[in-house]
Amino acid sequence: MSFIKRIGILCLFFSAGTCYGQEDLIGFLQPQISLNYSLTPHYAHNFSFTQRALFINPTNSGIGTIHLDLAHFSKFELPRQRSIGLGIMFRLREPFEGPDQNELRLTQQFNLLHRNHSIRFGHRFRTEQRILPSRTIHRFRYRFAADGPLQGEQLDPGELYWVGNLEALTSIGKGIRPIYDLRASAWLGFLANDMAKIQIGTEYRRVGLWLEGRPVIFLLSSLILNL
Repeated sequence: MSFIKRIGILCLFFSAGTCYGQEDLIGFLQPQISLNYSLTPHYAHNFSFTQRALFINPTNSGIGTIHLDLAHFSKFELPRQRSIGLGIMFRLREPFEGPDQNELRLTQQFNLLHRNHSIRFGHRFRTEQRILPSRTIHRFRYRFAADGPLQGEQLDPGELYWVGNLEALTSIGKGIRPIYDLRASAWLGFLANDMAKIQIGTEYRRVGLWLEGRPVIFLLSSLILNL
């Protein structure tokens, strides 16, 4: 197993272990089911349903589901492993956090991929508009990602793979100070067949890097179906 593959696996467990040692840590469980549907070789849809539940709360103000996300994303493939995408998401908060908490989110994206032997690298540039009842927040995001098989040079059905992400994010809006976030995640995945794969992972977020923001840990799971 190559060095970079070992690093991907170690990050998955090391990040979770180190985060639990912080007293002000907030922790979430986030399962997701995702459906990919290609209309043409160059145009595809993605539909997803995500639940976020609080399970580590240093304020002792309660745990449980805090919101549900329903999302749709359209991706258009371009030459030279480039793509653009448009997305819309509705975040349902009101049953869990009270009135006037729901959110509508619009997304625009450009993605660039390249491959070095068995390792695939990706650069994603994304802008978002978070439309809340009281204000609109604009976000600018850059993510560097890498993934590859754990066995051999090519991923085949019945084999494991790894994914690692590092993302920087800026949020701005009228009447609020800019907020800078940093996110790092690591996943282990299993390709069951050409139509289904399962991923489990962890993500560490530092929200408000210069505003004494709290660390946040996510325990993630995802079922991805392809039609």
